[in-house]
Amino acid sequence: MTGEAYSSTHPPLPPTTEDQRYSWLRLLRSRGIGTVTFYRLLAEYGSAQNVLEKLPELAATSGVKGYKIYSKDALDAEFENAKAANARLLCIGDPHYPAPLASLPNPPPALWAIGNLSLVTRPAIALVGARNASSLGRRMAYGLARDLGDAGYVVVSGLARGIDACAHEGALASGTIAVQGGGVDIIYPSENTPLAMTLAEQGLRLSEQPMGLQPQARHFPPRNRIIAGLALATVVVEAAIKSGSLITARDALDLGRDVMAVPGHPCDGRASGGNLLIRDGATLVRHAEDVIEALPPLNAHRPPQRPLVQDLPSPPPERRSLRQTAALHQQILDRIAAAPTPEGQLIKDLGSPARKVRTVLTDLELSGEIGREPGGVIIKKR
Repeated sequence: MTGEAYSSTHPPLPPTTEDQRYSWLRLLRSRGIGTVTFYRLLAEYGSAQNVLEKLPELAATSGVKGYKIYSKDALDAEFENAKAANARLLCIGDPHYPAPLASLPNPPPALWAIGNLSLVTRPAIALVGARNASSLGRRMAYGLARDLGDAGYVVVSGLARGIDACAHEGALASGTIAVQGGGVDIIYPSENTPLAMTLAEQGLRLSEQPMGLQPQARHFPPRNRIIAGLALATVVVEAAIKSGSLITARDALDLGRDVMAVPGHPCDGRASGGNLLIRDGATLVRHAEDVIEALPPLNAHRPPQRPLVQDLPSPPPERRSLRQTAALHQQILDRIAAAPTPEGQLIKDLGSPARKVRTVLTDLELSGEIGREPGGVIIKKR
């Protein structure tokens, strides 16, 4: 963005009133506002309401004509759906926002939650695996979840059929968290509806997606990152080499969390991903004791804290000329045309001040020319 920066002596703060929470979610739902852009604009303009007032002008400056922020009617409907589902909005900085997520780079600014919020305060282990799991894999997931729950851990999974469902069922008595790909009020697959209803009473369901949103394939990688981010370790029970479970495992590694796997028969494709992880150094898991022994003592775990305000991005640089902006736009697009590129590498390659590059990245994201993937990777969208 090339306009005047908002001038304020007050750093951005978590929302503390219903109006502020409403503005936060409206900004987050507006077109072109990803997580990184959300935090950057909040840091620049001081509050979500200030950003909303400036957003059409900022979008126009970035070449987007007729930009409209997310409608009040749509957001009102989301809050009505949340009320009907007994869902609670957790904004980062709220007392019940999961501390392990708050410690991540670019954590979800807001989550919808249904169920027992106290579960997010306890140490967690993620159990993930194949949807078309074997009967042995299902029994393994159920037993691991039950025993880890008995040992004091909360079990996190994705409410999918197969391994996920068995993990939730095994940990119902002790505590389990389901992270959903679509809206927290949308049960997918429908066969897990009874389990989801029980989780609403005995466990916890979370989602960063809007209420009422039917899950699509693109929603599951961000869901997997939240699963990995909530947990001290991710255990893969059964998974093919190209599967969402291995995406979750890679997310866990990227976040500095432990990765473990249950071995399987080398001729069973459902075990190939777990076997590969073990070959590459993941802890081999035969039973819950293997997981517990690989981690520090339970009473040593303290959820990491990440101050929101201090870690928000710095304000943008001074105004640039249109020619300078256009040149930097093109340099960025040229460099990411061939392949997705980490933001840090892009800044290094360009040799420009980091704040200048990041501000131009915000322009390009608002205009829909680039997108961001987990891990700070920049992709070209058109």
